[in-house]
Amino acid sequence: MSSVPAAAGDTRREPTSEDFIAMQNSPQFQKLRATYRNFTFPVSIAFFVWFVFYVVVATYMPDTMAKPFLGLNVGIWLGLGQFLTTFLITYVYVVYANKNIEPQAAAIREEMEG
Repeated sequence: MSSVPAAAGDTRREPTSEDFIAMQNSPQFQKLRATYRNFTFPVSIAFFVWFVFYVVVATYMPDTMAKPFLGLNVGIWLGLGQFLTTFLITYVYVVYANKNIEPQAAAIREEMEG
């Protein structure tokens, strides 16, 4: 465990294991978990389905993937779509987390550390 020097006037306290257990069982923490899970689980499942679709089409329909479309073949466009959706999901998550998750986590941190 690293020791971080306290800032002048910093009155943070070190929570005990009992504090962490109590917080984990609190409605405030359960709401934070639900907020996190309501975004991450559906988006993770959707991206996994999209990725499996790409792999299955590439494996079982190579002729479809090789068809030209807008100057490139369909496979290249779908592959680029994988990258695009990764960046899009990351951006949307950051916006969602900053708006919904971080304020709740900060409130819990403030309550735990004083």
